[in-house]
Amino acid sequence: MKRDCLPQKENFAFGNCDGLTSITIPNSVTSIGSSAFAHCTGLTSITIPNSVKSIEFDAFSDCKGLTSITIPNSVTSIGSNAFRECTGLTSITIPNSVKSIEYGAFSGCSGFTSIEIPNSVTSIGDYAFKNCKGLTSIKIPNSVTSIGDGAFECCTGLTSIEIPDSVTSFGVNLFEGCTKLIIDEQLNNRILESNKENEKALEYEDEVVEEEEIYLYIYE
Repeated sequence: MKRDCLPQKENFAFGNCDGLTSITIPNSVTSIGSSAFAHCTGLTSITIPNSVKSIEFDAFSDCKGLTSITIPNSVTSIGSNAFRECTGLTSITIPNSVKSIEYGAFSGCSGFTSIEIPNSVTSIGDYAFKNCKGLTSIKIPNSVTSIGDGAFECCTGLTSIEIPDSVTSFGVNLFEGCTKLIIDEQLNNRILESNKENEKALEYEDEVVEEEEIYLYIYE
């Protein structure tokens, strides 16, 4: 079944449409809403026009039939869990317009063997590529400054990764469960140092909150 979208895509617009196999989104659409095509397990192809600027939370999650998708140059953000558990995806094109890859955006995409992150991306969110078990290598561009918690957790096939000096903030459990990956000493030290700094920042925030609570208590 092939279906043209309506001009505006509301949240969960086509969610759970098991019989949907392909769809063409018209140029009038600027955003693909939350869970718009979630759990459309029969969807094998989709055309996203250049009018789309954002792909929201859970937009294509669990679309297990998708094997490839091209994101146009107009898109600037890929939302949390946008392609979560799209296990059939073997490749995806991320354009130079994308600035951030949010929480769990590609988590569970076990069919990926490689992925190219463009120079426009500045941050990789928590668990962005968690459980991408088919990934064997990845190169982080110089534009990235932060990588979130567990971003590559349980990528059991990962054997090599390149992370530039531009990355100064590392999350915890970044490579937890990556049993084939060997981290060199220099990178390991950078990660440990970043984690220490993050812990200090959290401790400071807790102290500030405690002081505010004491002040409010006295004031009352």
